[in-house]
Amino acid sequence: MADLPLLRDPDAVELTGSVERVVFHNEENGYTVLRLLPDKALPGASRVTGAPPRAVSRDPVTCVGHMVSPQAGVHLRVAGRWVNNARFGRQVEFSGCEEMLPATSEGIRLYLASGLIKGVGEELAGRIVQAFGTDTIRVLDEEPERLLQVRGVGRKSLARIQESWAEHRGMRDLLLFLQPHGITPAYAVRIYRAYGSQALNVVRENPYRLAMDIHGIGFVTADAAAAKLGFEPDHPLRIQAGTLYILQKATDDGNVYLPEARLAREVCSQLNVEPEQALEAIAALELDERLVREELEAPGQAVPDETNAEDGEDGNEVGVYLRRYHHCETKTAFYLQRLLHSPKAVRFENPDALVDRIAGQLPIALAPEQLEAVRTAARSKIMVLTGGPGTGKTTIINAIIKLFGEVRARILLAAPTGRAAKRMAETSGREARTIHRLLEYSPKEDGFARNEDNPLACGLLVVDEASMMDTLLFYHLLKAVPLGATLVLVGDVYQLPSVGPGNVLADIIASGVTPVVELTEIFRQSAESAIICNAHLINHGEVPNLESSRERLSDFYFIHQNNPEKAADMMVDLVKNHIPRRFGLDPVDDIQVLTPMHKGAVGAGQMNARLQEALNPNGLEVRRGERAFRLRDKVMQVRNNYEKDVFNGDMGRIVFLDPKERTLSVSFDERVVPYDFDELDELAPAYAISIHKSQGSEYPAVVIPIMMQHYVLLQRNLIYTGVTRGKKLVVLVGEARALHMAVKNNKTRRRYTHLAQRLNPAY
Repeated sequence: MADLPLLRDPDAVELTGSVERVVFHNEENGYTVLRLLPDKALPGASRVTGAPPRAVSRDPVTCVGHMVSPQAGVHLRVAGRWVNNARFGRQVEFSGCEEMLPATSEGIRLYLASGLIKGVGEELAGRIVQAFGTDTIRVLDEEPERLLQVRGVGRKSLARIQESWAEHRGMRDLLLFLQPHGITPAYAVRIYRAYGSQALNVVRENPYRLAMDIHGIGFVTADAAAAKLGFEPDHPLRIQAGTLYILQKATDDGNVYLPEARLAREVCSQLNVEPEQALEAIAALELDERLVREELEAPGQAVPDETNAEDGEDGNEVGVYLRRYHHCETKTAFYLQRLLHSPKAVRFENPDALVDRIAGQLPIALAPEQLEAVRTAARSKIMVLTGGPGTGKTTIINAIIKLFGEVRARILLAAPTGRAAKRMAETSGREARTIHRLLEYSPKEDGFARNEDNPLACGLLVVDEASMMDTLLFYHLLKAVPLGATLVLVGDVYQLPSVGPGNVLADIIASGVTPVVELTEIFRQSAESAIICNAHLINHGEVPNLESSRERLSDFYFIHQNNPEKAADMMVDLVKNHIPRRFGLDPVDDIQVLTPMHKGAVGAGQMNARLQEALNPNGLEVRRGERAFRLRDKVMQVRNNYEKDVFNGDMGRIVFLDPKERTLSVSFDERVVPYDFDELDELAPAYAISIHKSQGSEYPAVVIPIMMQHYVLLQRNLIYTGVTRGKKLVVLVGEARALHMAVKNNKTRRRYTHLAQRLNPAY
């Protein structure tokens, strides 16, 4: 069985036998548990049933792995290894599986009658085999029309039998072809569903399409498969797929496009090809309408870094976009300009007098800049409200809501994340939804129900934490905003930009096409908070006082520790013991570790492992690579899943875990969402998360390591964002010189985005 990967260890095993029973099968990914009756007796297999170790047995063997369309009665050859499951005993975990077609008439009859082919039951299977005997398989493959000779087979049933047989054989052939090339049966199911009966031909002709079309199969996997198929390193299809891969990676880093010169350099460097070949690949992809090249009249906004010197900093540059992102950026500019120049649906007869009256009804007096913010909302179609913590953004939002409520306008509130929407609802006393839910995503249609043909019904739309919106999300939101509505974008422009591509809020402010009100005054109650005062100091490039008073509790502490391993131990102790004991906070629900990086002793990876061991050491668990997911663990959704209605950044707790059924459930804000074990790549442990992932959220307490080993990422907006996540307590652990370096570093790496220039060519 040369085609099946066989592990060379003492537990390696290769079995042939017939499937007695399919215990479990997941249609989506092919995960299967079955009972296999081996052809030959197995030494020692009866240990499961309690017989002596050297006994010889033909007892059925439990086999687990991935395969396509398992059927009882089918003859299989599996390769894998013996494992001891704590609950189910000794079983074979197979990494390769091959279906062996039956050779006898009786075997073929059982095979066809197993439910394998739609419309063929036991009786019809018997008549087909009676007609063609051992030649039945060949007839089904080569002369299916001859089935019309069999009683009970008409034209309609023949078509159904042909389609079902072709799908079965197509899936089987595809699986056999893919296994030696390192692509699992779980992906084979996705590939067949994407390409249908042409799947095998598509993969043979251009394996790089897998990286472009199938979610989860990256360029590296497709490239390895292509190399095994004989594709040369300088094959045009390889260079084209690599170019798309590099552009996609650039969007993961926040860019909407890359300058052509830079893209070509990276293609040459990463794929080891010549510049002419890289440019030919870009041209071919443009012709194929996968890319868009556009001459951009001026470079995008932001502080440049040394890597931009050759990319047209001082003049025009050719931007290369993935087609989707070019469409989103250009249409975003169009929709925003159209909204700006459309008449207001909600008008105020005497807005200044009304604002003064509403201000008089508020529990606190508004400062002049706050009054101006409310007046601006009354006059404008689009307005940006920005400011740091403690400057009264929430007060202004509530005043604007009250203003529009006076004329009975329909008001909608939204935020990019569930936590931000929940906080907005709590502070406003009104319903607030995530942007995804506001736009009513439909899994059936694979798109948002709200758009320009079915706009939102509102006179005012307020979006909080607007700095988190990336280009794609803002595009879909603008499509759904009615032309007469007033749009108020609220956010802190000094925080980190969105995780996704673009720099939407900063670009809109920079373009100068909309009114912007920046709140700068810190109000008395907020001024008593060391968190807020120190956040503003950091934002102004000043290092806060790092020495804490021993006489009274503060809400901001810096703990000096130069050794990363000792800092990690100290943080675990803070989360598990000191903070809960001194401040009365729950170590899991109330305290969040935020880290600048994923790697290293105080990175998210190792800190999650340490905190899990300290806070949730026992109980049911399932492992995925180096990660363990345990009952009661804190986890985060790391990918938008519209069907489950959970989104990147949502945090919850594992409340149910069933190893037998291979499922677990996570509670997100009192809503329980089920997951198959094969969907666990959508979840990550969340005792420690990156500062980027914390945007839009607030936590009672945050603990942040700041070490010199993070020097690559140490910049002002990162520390500022982390500190402003804490409501009651912020504890920094690390090196004072690392904090100094970060606060003084206000250079942000340029994001390639052209939205500001599209909004205002004079920018």
